Amino acid sequence: MHRELLIQCPDGQMKTVPLTGERISFGRSSAAELSFPEDAGLSRQHFAFEIQGEDWTVQDLGSKNGTFVNNIPLKAKLILNPGDRVTAGHLVIVYCPDAENAASGVVVFEGEENKSPSTSTVVTSLEGALSANQTMQMDRGAGPRGSAPMQALIRAGQELSENRPLSELFPVILDLAIQAVNAQRGVVLILEGDSLVPKAYKGEGFRISTGVRDRVLNDKTSILVRDAQLDDAFKGRMSIVEQKVHTMMAVPLQTKERIIGLIYVDSPFVLREFTKDDLNLLSVMGHIAAIRVENARLAEIEQTERIMQRDLSQAAEIQRGMLPAQAPEVAGTDLAGFNAACRTVGGDYYDFFPFPNGRVAMALGDVSGKGLPASLMMMALHARVQVLAEEPGNLATFMTRLNKATCAQCPSNRFITFFFCVLDTASGELTFANAGHNPPILVRASGEAQMLEGGGPVLGILPTAPYGEQRVHLDAGDMLVLYSDGVTEANNAAYDEYGEGRFIEVLKRYREAPAAAIVDAVTHDLSEFAAGAPQADDITLVVAKRV
Repeated sequence: MHRELLIQCPDGQMKTVPLTGERISFGRSSAAELSFPEDAGLSRQHFAFEIQGEDWTVQDLGSKNGTFVNNIPLKAKLILNPGDRVTAGHLVIVYCPDAENAASGVVVFEGEENKSPSTSTVVTSLEGALSANQTMQMDRGAGPRGSAPMQALIRAGQELSENRPLSELFPVILDLAIQAVNAQRGVVLILEGDSLVPKAYKGEGFRISTGVRDRVLNDKTSILVRDAQLDDAFKGRMSIVEQKVHTMMAVPLQTKERIIGLIYVDSPFVLREFTKDDLNLLSVMGHIAAIRVENARLAEIEQTERIMQRDLSQAAEIQRGMLPAQAPEVAGTDLAGFNAACRTVGGDYYDFFPFPNGRVAMALGDVSGKGLPASLMMMALHARVQVLAEEPGNLATFMTRLNKATCAQCPSNRFITFFFCVLDTASGELTFANAGHNPPILVRASGEAQMLEGGGPVLGILPTAPYGEQRVHLDAGDMLVLYSDGVTEANNAAYDEYGEGRFIEVLKRYREAPAAAIVDAVTHDLSEFAAGAPQADDITLVVAKRV
């Protein structure tokens, strides 16, 4: 643990001395590690700090005027506690074992015992402050611009009404607070999660007691300490010695609904003590400022949402451009496709690849998850498939290559289900490979339906996963249907699933219709089933009929 001494020298200057080595002595003699020859109250070798295990001790070296720890004469070697105050001659020294941590931030909250407010402490609330300000105006008989507090509030209203970004608002709030009560230093702290984060400050090294912080945030109270060096809860604390804080105030940044932070101001030098009127004024200003901060936050959120919505709309337009505008015309085959994202952008993908030799390939993939992350992976899948599908060859090899490429860039918490097939329109032979996707449905012209089971694991998990190529024959009038789980797992208001059974019944009923009409029939039945329930997943459908 880093340890140091905070020293108030005889000339009133403050200095910090790190405790290194094993011993450091003080006195008038030049032989002392820290010599103060001008301090007549010190002996030549007056006292020394020595290390003892993990602790530091202080002992008097037989001085003439004695050494005092927390105003008690030092009779023997004493182990120091955090904040112990050593005085000798005109020196005041505070032992600070946590100074390294304290110096690492603008504000450090120091623990302290729960003590009742003394006569030096004033506590109020927003309601009390508002009432006091009204009473003050009535007692003084002042007009609307007749008092300094009222003029300070009017100025705050004018300054905070201007349209400023949130980052520029905090320094304005701090300046208004400091000027309103004639403080010398101050800091605006905003709650981010469970932490208070400094957003604007004048001065540095603020050490605020956890008791003050907690009462402001939890009890919604404003606190004034008129003279911290006399107050029982503060006198003798190292923060008071180090910063020479005499009078301080802390008020909540309070909207009607909640506390969003606090304003802390103090005056290290005794020019004037803060008054209860100052506390009431600062409390009201804290309320005005909090409302302005919340409004600015909402404005920034709305602006961010507008930008996000614009970007999503553009992304959706780009994504739609990657899906087929319409199914290609291939002799001997009737093709149709459909896609509806449950959000602005989606993670489903389908495509057609007609070849010059009378064959046509069809693909359908479903990225895990929804929204923008899934859409980005969908676009990456689209790019890989476009390259590999130029000449797919053996579909087991095709799927293996696609999986390796996907694994190289797929996040650990994502995967893709994917189905790819090639239909020879002349012979009716269908070659296919499946990577964990829903088994496509083959509906025969007779009305018989079968699931094309089999395949390998999903893409993006195992780089060495095995895949196989399978074959089936389509006769004239037979129909192949590819779909994502957004179809079969769609829910109605009672959370019933659409299911494969109902899906297959619709396909059988409309099996003699054109492919586009079959797609319309399924989507219409799906819409009637859902009966207004929100779409929970992307819906994609591909129908291929051999004619």
